[in-house]
Amino acid sequence: MEFRGFDPTLFEFLEELADNNHRRWFQENRGRYERDVREPCLTFIRAFEPRLRRLSKCFVASDRRIGGSLMRVYRDTRFSKDKTPYKTNVGIQFRHELGRDVHAPGFYVHLAADECFLAVGAWRPDRASLARIREAIVDRGDRWRRATRGRGFREHFALDGGRLKRAPRGLPADHPLVEDLKRTDFVGVGGLGEEEVLDEGLVDRVATRFAAGRPFMRFLCQALALPF
Repeated sequence: MEFRGFDPTLFEFLEELADNNHRRWFQENRGRYERDVREPCLTFIRAFEPRLRRLSKCFVASDRRIGGSLMRVYRDTRFSKDKTPYKTNVGIQFRHELGRDVHAPGFYVHLAADECFLAVGAWRPDRASLARIREAIVDRGDRWRRATRGRGFREHFALDGGRLKRAPRGLPADHPLVEDLKRTDFVGVGGLGEEEVLDEGLVDRVATRFAAGRPFMRFLCQALALPF
């Protein structure tokens, strides 16, 4: 099946799920989830695979129903006060082939009734990965600046995510890139309009914006000794 943009029924389902976030409703509407959410997302992933290969051969577009690029609809409620069982957004992550989980570098598509966006980078990397990225920023500051301050990146993304209040231990508080060194997420985020999501040119549009994040992704991969 050729991908021609998402249908408004995807957002309609997510809105209704937010109002009826419990197992009985979801089971009664599972067919709608399959038809209006999962299958269109898998079609998008298949359509995006050749574009992703042009960006880098080290990232994976998988249409597997379990363990693929489409993130599971079930929430992990073990350590959360919010015990609602289902996510009310769609998450699609094109993860590095050597990445073990969602914290590995990746290209990300987020679709929700209240917000859609694209993201590139590493979300909540582990302690060792954090140290390597910070070390790379200190050692290769000019490359970091080009990757994150360049016109192409700034046109489509802005650095976002958590950060420390003070410089990390062992790093100078007066370092010229101290605000970047404080980061605990190394992620660039850019908005995506609902009308763009519904447009048949979405695949190419996403590829163009992700291409603007290639220098940033290459920097992170090299910092973590990952091929790019």
